[in-house]
Amino acid sequence: MQNNTRTIEQEDVETGTITLTENPCNLIVWNDEVNTFEWVIETLIDVCKHTTEQAEQCAMLIHSQGSYAVKKGSYDELKPMCDAITERKIGATIDVVYS
Repeated sequence: MQNNTRTIEQEDVETGTITLTENPCNLIVWNDEVNTFEWVIETLIDVCKHTTEQAEQCAMLIHSQGSYAVKKGSYDELKPMCDAITERKIGATIDVVYS
């Protein structure tokens, strides 16, 4: 089960100050038997602003590992990218990174 908590509340005992910080997230792209390398590479260049070399390396890792974190950032940064990738019929999810 995936926990969608993206913020951590930290309290400074001495001052009583509460600070909210956001957990970093990973944009995960999933391998499938439908999409071509070229389509995945083009998508990573267009959506994630990867260089051609970055996109090619990510595509190889997605293919060989089954999935790969193609981008790191805040949930708010990654959500539109995830939506754009899935609109192109490529599987993508956002995973929260817990320390």
